[in-house]
Amino acid sequence: MDKVLSVSLGEIALKGLNRKYFEDKLISRMRRAIGNLEYDKIYKEQGKIYIETPEENHDKIINSLKKVFGLVYISSCVRVEKDIKNIEEASIEIMKEKLLKDSVKTFKVKTNRVDKSFPIQSPEVSKRIGGVILDHFNDLEVDIHNPETYLYIDIKENCYIYTERIKGYGGLPIGTNGKGLLLLSGGIDSPVAGFLMAKRGVEISGIHFHSYPFTSERAEEKVKDLAKILTLYTGRIKLYSVNILEIQKELNAKCPEDEMTILSRRFMMRIAERVALENDIDALITGENLGQVASQTMNGISVINAAVDKPILRPLIGFDKVEIIDIAKDIDTYETSILPFEDCCTVFLPKHPVTRPKLKDIEESEKNIDVEILVERAIENMKIYYIE
Repeated sequence: MDKVLSVSLGEIALKGLNRKYFEDKLISRMRRAIGNLEYDKIYKEQGKIYIETPEENHDKIINSLKKVFGLVYISSCVRVEKDIKNIEEASIEIMKEKLLKDSVKTFKVKTNRVDKSFPIQSPEVSKRIGGVILDHFNDLEVDIHNPETYLYIDIKENCYIYTERIKGYGGLPIGTNGKGLLLLSGGIDSPVAGFLMAKRGVEISGIHFHSYPFTSERAEEKVKDLAKILTLYTGRIKLYSVNILEIQKELNAKCPEDEMTILSRRFMMRIAERVALENDIDALITGENLGQVASQTMNGISVINAAVDKPILRPLIGFDKVEIIDIAKDIDTYETSILPFEDCCTVFLPKHPVTRPKLKDIEESEKNIDVEILVERAIENMKIYYIE
């Protein structure tokens, strides 16, 4: 009888012939997440991944693995040979441990007999183990509808027994769904957008636009801090920092004031696309949310899209602000996001921004400036940071 950690897969389990590819990517991400912690072995067994590690490391490893996309549940369990007597003894020990930690009065046994050669079927195993538990713990009762705790039994090549399932984020392992360049501002929305796309298996890089010295250096540091928090979920982020003050001054001098926000966003997209093309990145990612601000109307989004050929992914498009804030708090970016440092969008902000821009009007305004030269200069002066 020994203790191991079990990892339950989410939608990876539904993959067909390419399932091994996803599992191998997931194991690679797991190794990175727990690389500084002691463990002996990671192995696959009939639909789950297991980690052999000293029991004193279980809590630390679980805390690290919770942030690895692709994992649905993580459990500390007892591994025994698949003999009914061994299962009975281990079940008693696991329940003892549970009762020492938590005050529970009701339980239910759930058996999953993956190995169909095991001679006792799942309902009979559950019934038998339930009887053994009742015999040894007088204060416990069976509740099949709403138990305070479950006793899980997985019968595979070995038998795994546990009572707790620590929830992960699910999703897909990073690196299985291409690369995305996240337009990372200092606000609440964009870090959440990056988190959600990483959860779908997208490898994340970041690009930040600022207007120094009109915006402070501390505003840029705030964005680096947000990127650092995201790396807990995404791994290392390559962050491009671009000063667009010259572009904003040119727009302010030569274009209609009410178009300033839309024109600025189109420049950001052009610069981001150029960076993406030069770095083999598949798509741009923004925290835009339909109707949240003047530039995020249906018309505004269409006009912004027309500036580039790369797809622009907007995972928050249908969220409301409360939902976004809840996720930001969950992933620990919220408190940093609300720090009062200005971003480039506040520079030359029009009093009455256009909410229903027409593409032909915007393109006409852009004829007053040398778009390519301005984009080129911004990229020439770009800084690059590697955030761990």
